[in-house]
Amino acid sequence: MMTMNEPKCPKCQSENTYPDGLLLVCPDCSYEWSSKQSEGGAQEEVVSSSVKDAHGHILNDGDSVTLIKDLKVKGSSSALKAGTKVKNIRLIEEEDGHNISCKIDGFGSMNLKSEFVKKA
Repeated sequence: MMTMNEPKCPKCQSENTYPDGLLLVCPDCSYEWSSKQSEGGAQEEVVSSSVKDAHGHILNDGDSVTLIKDLKVKGSSSALKAGTKVKNIRLIEEEDGHNISCKIDGFGSMNLKSEFVKKA
């Protein structure tokens, strides 16, 4: 139930929002956004749903992650090995399941799926 302090969901306008730590959550559409954005009228910018790693930790731009399994790289004869650390990731709109953009030494720029990484 919505109380007087919790705003409607900016995505689906549901009144069933609730706080979860620093975020507000809509159980109807699974949308999460910062409670700080709801307070100020000038900050009504919509934030995309949070991206979570293989263990459920929320990822942010600039985080470092570690690969949890070997990944084949299209167009390359070698693979990315489990345990490879990737620094300074960028979260992108999901495209074919890939929602992380990064640069990996020896491979260059590429996109990864968050289900194959853990927060470092």
